[in-house]
Amino acid sequence: MRTFVYFSQSARTSGNFPLDDLMGAGRMDIAMHVIINAFFLSHKLRDDVALHLVFYGAPDPPKHIEMYITPETSLSKKDVGNLIKKILYKYKPGKKVEAAPSCFIEKKSFLNVINELADEGKEIFIMDENGTSIRDTDIDEDSVFVIGDHEGFPKKELKRLKKKFNLVSVGPEVYFASQVVTILNNELDLREF
Repeated sequence: MRTFVYFSQSARTSGNFPLDDLMGAGRMDIAMHVIINAFFLSHKLRDDVALHLVFYGAPDPPKHIEMYITPETSLSKKDVGNLIKKILYKYKPGKKVEAAPSCFIEKKSFLNVINELADEGKEIFIMDENGTSIRDTDIDEDSVFVIGDHEGFPKKELKRLKKKFNLVSVGPEVYFASQVVTILNNELDLREF
């Protein structure tokens, strides 16, 4: 299963944001596009993706959302914003809650999410414009790709990540986080993972 971790420094950590001002909700629009590009294909959903969203915005950071597609998952592009709101509203302190089918929320830091995935034996790739080209990188189907929002990763945590994990780039240009997900999905599709 391919795994993506999307980190947002500013995405809201409660469901009380207006759907008509997603940019004002800590760039929740980026998170929505990441979800769409991680799971949606023309006329179907990908069921080979695990998506972790880690939000550090107001009012109660951090929040970790974990998403999968299963036969019970009811997801449409127009409802992604409402789904995020619903998941954030269902948060309960001290618990990992299934807020919707195959969608979980808990309070967990960005570094803890990454370290837990590494402890599961997954190879972690940090997306970085100065990293090795994805085309020149050996990857397997259980790899994890860590993507930052327009603000990038927290400097202190990025320093730790760079020492421990591989830095990979999707090309010579800097792309939107959601575009990076699409490029990675395409690369993995071409490799028939």
